[in-house]
Amino acid sequence: MKNPDSRPRRPVSPLVWLVAGLALLVLLNLTKNPAFLRVTWHDGHLFGTPIDILTQGSRTMLLALGMTLVIATGGVDLSVGSVCAITGAVCALTLQHGQSLAVTLAAAIGVGAAAGLANGLLVARLGIQPIVATLILMVAGRGIAQLVTDGQVLIIKHAAFEFLATGFVLGAPFAPLAVGALYLVSHAALRRTAAGLFIEAVGDNETASRFAGLAAARVKVLAYVFCGICAGLTGVLIAANIGAADGNRAGENAELDAIFAVVVGGTALTGGRFTLLGSLLGALLIQTLTTTMYNLGVAPAVAPVPKALVIVGVSLLQSEKFRALVARAWRREGRSGA
Repeated sequence: MKNPDSRPRRPVSPLVWLVAGLALLVLLNLTKNPAFLRVTWHDGHLFGTPIDILTQGSRTMLLALGMTLVIATGGVDLSVGSVCAITGAVCALTLQHGQSLAVTLAAAIGVGAAAGLANGLLVARLGIQPIVATLILMVAGRGIAQLVTDGQVLIIKHAAFEFLATGFVLGAPFAPLAVGALYLVSHAALRRTAAGLFIEAVGDNETASRFAGLAAARVKVLAYVFCGICAGLTGVLIAANIGAADGNRAGENAELDAIFAVVVGGTALTGGRFTLLGSLLGALLIQTLTTTMYNLGVAPAVAPVPKALVIVGVSLLQSEKFRALVARAWRREGRSGA
């Protein structure tokens, strides 16, 4: 008779540890502020800390959506923060010239797609390492944004444009609703068609996917284009939220938060299988952590330290090797104590 303990155990989903991290953060906040989860209705709108977290975190969620597909192909995009700055500057310039909101959004999407196309061609067609290829636009993008704004912070006064980041629909904030809808559409497009399988195949083994007849380079380019479009739309939300285009500070370090969200969400940096839900929850974790540090009075200068510790902690919990090591140490300690 086989020992039940010898049977292989099903691996624990990374989402379990992600949800556990979120729950611990919520409990920590509740000990300091019992009204942390309170949501109120005022003047036809929902208000409260959870609403603020969703609204502010929608930008990281949007960036993480595009970053997920890029990382799933085995790449990475360090330029998304700079693309946010460029698209914000283009939006401000377009609106100042009297163009409509539709034209402004089309310009933002076009700029983001062009940036993603440039990155994709460098990576997939010229064979440049993704870090190096996207680092080029990461550095140059800030200069392009400053060139578009002439080194100034351009003020945006356009009610319909500002509504994208600060408006409400049926009492709920518009930005997280729009981002959530985009996640649902993306999930359907990737899981109801072969697109998601193609991306995973390229990320898992690009050479084998090419021999199988898959246009691996095209898949990579399209993933970078989609990531650029998400960065362009994120630049729109950033500019609409602050009512201005800041070519120097807009999207600063946004690429790091997006990568962190994707990684803690369960998508490996080596490529292959990915989870959009994990990236969404990872972005929510990061924004909840940021809000927690504000509530606890953590100085902005040292705020990256606890953020890094929490992210490392969640990543370690997701590691089967780390959990097995802890379990062996625990059993060894129990035997020695007995």
